[in-house]
Amino acid sequence: MIKVHGALARITRNHGWLYTSHSFSFGGYFDPGNTEFGPLRVFNDDRVQPLTGFGFHKHEEMEIVTVVLRGELQHEDTLGNKTVMRAGEVQRMTAGTGIEHSETNPSASEEVELLQLWFTPAEEGLAPSYEQASYDLGTRRNEWVPVVTGRQRETAEGADGGGVKPARIHQDLTLYLAELEPGHTLTFSQKPGRRMYVFVIEGSAAADGAYKLSRRDAARITEQEGLDLHTETGARLMLIDLP
Repeated sequence: MIKVHGALARITRNHGWLYTSHSFSFGGYFDPGNTEFGPLRVFNDDRVQPLTGFGFHKHEEMEIVTVVLRGELQHEDTLGNKTVMRAGEVQRMTAGTGIEHSETNPSASEEVELLQLWFTPAEEGLAPSYEQASYDLGTRRNEWVPVVTGRQRETAEGADGGGVKPARIHQDLTLYLAELEPGHTLTFSQKPGRRMYVFVIEGSAAADGAYKLSRRDAARITEQEGLDLHTETGARLMLIDLP
C-alpha cells in the first residue's frame, strides 16, 4: 500500500533565522495520527540563515541523522567533536544516555539547506557517539547508494564496491540516496513485513506507475515487496528501508 504525503501537507514554520517543514509531529505541532512511521519519528526539511543555527541543546535515546543538501553546517558536541559538513556528507549522532550539541551555519552570506531525521534506537542506554560519512552520487547514478545503515552487509558492500562506507546506526534500517537520470527506472525489492519511506529531494518521479511524486513529496509504503520509481525529468531520491 502506498500513501502519498504531499509537500504542501507538511507543517511549515518561518522563525526568521529558520524556515522548516515537519513531516511528523514536532515541536508545537502535534497530530496523534502522525507521530511515527516505524522507528522514524522526525523528518524535518530545514533552511538555516547565515551565522545562525541551533545552539547547544540536549538529546537522549534517539538516533539523529542529518543530510546537508546545500551550504555548510557546523557541528559541535560535548564529546569534543567540532566539524563542518557540506553537501555530499551525512552525520549520524547517537544521543544514547545523553549528548549536547549545536548545529550552526558558519557562512556569512549563504543559507544552509538540510534534512534532519530522528529514529528510535533498537536499544536504550547506549553510549553517545558521532560519525560522519561522505558519498558521491555523481559517480553512481541510477542506483541506490546506502549512506546510513544498521546492517553489516550494506556497510561491507559500500566499503568494497563503490567507495561509499555508510555511517552506522543503532537500528535495523538503511537510508539510501539515488541520482536518477531522465527516462530511468529504479527498483527496490523489499522483504515481507517491512516498510519503505520515499522522499523526493529534487525533481519528480512516479511510484509503481500510478503515484506521482513531486519535489519534497513523500510516500509511506507498507505491505508490498517491491517498488518501481520512474522519472521523466530526473530526480534525486531518498529511500529508507524500515522495520
